[in-house]
Amino acid sequence: MSFVSGPVTVRVPASSANLGPGFDALGLALTLFDDVTGEVIDGGLAVEVAGEGSGAVPLDDRNLVVRAMYAAFDLLGERPPGLRLSCANAIPHGRGLGSSAAAIVGGIVLARALVDDGAARLDDMAALQLAGDLEGHPDNVAAALLGGLTIAWLDGDSIGVERLDSATAVTVFVPPDAVSTKKARGLLPDQVPHRDASHNAGRAALLVVAMTSAPHRLLAATDDRLHQSYRSEAMPDSYALMQALRADAVPAIISGAGPTVLAFGHGLAGRAPDGWRVLELGVDSGGARILAT
Repeated sequence: MSFVSGPVTVRVPASSANLGPGFDALGLALTLFDDVTGEVIDGGLAVEVAGEGSGAVPLDDRNLVVRAMYAAFDLLGERPPGLRLSCANAIPHGRGLGSSAAAIVGGIVLARALVDDGAARLDDMAALQLAGDLEGHPDNVAAALLGGLTIAWLDGDSIGVERLDSATAVTVFVPPDAVSTKKARGLLPDQVPHRDASHNAGRAALLVVAMTSAPHRLLAATDDRLHQSYRSEAMPDSYALMQALRADAVPAIISGAGPTVLAFGHGLAGRAPDGWRVLELGVDSGGARILAT
């Protein structure tokens, strides 16, 4: 196996999972990006991180981008003798905007790009499978890899995905404090009422239509009964903001495991609590891609 010479940069989008009723299935790529640049060197490992996560994420082989790269190299058949990695991060960490999915997908796509015939040996479905295995669920990684609106599912251990285009505008309200995905998942019950499961099945199906051709249905389509209320104790301010927006007919949801609140539409910055960041974004249609050098 031979490696390319010189640096390669991959841009990977943020993502929002669940989108209300589509728990662990729906994902949406957003126009907020991390850039990862890698280069094969003669030996050793050098990692730099700027922006989000700087000073907090590991700068050795525990770094999530590095771990994903090594997993991809192993799947391709060989690790390079050394690696130089630079991460320029804009996606907030621990806020439900897919930062870990972006790191995993960015690492896999970067490793693939650093191998001369990497794209032929590790296609997008193989890359998605590896990313889902590393992340533990496929919703965010599918959107980060493929862009647009994604519907992902598991068939045994195998990941399936369908991708759709959506031109929906979104506003994200990012609180100052993080909530761990593990903590948020730990608040979910083992069983839910049949009527709630039925409710979410219908709303998730409606949401796909609302996001592709019927935006006037977004308020009804984003109604959830499976996870957001159960997680409210871990993010009371986020849950209150979401409920207030919905009371004013603004389609709003908790993004992923939270605590970011995502609302469909722009012009909502004035609704942000003090100390929160507001980002007006769109849907990224490109997914993870190699930037021209």
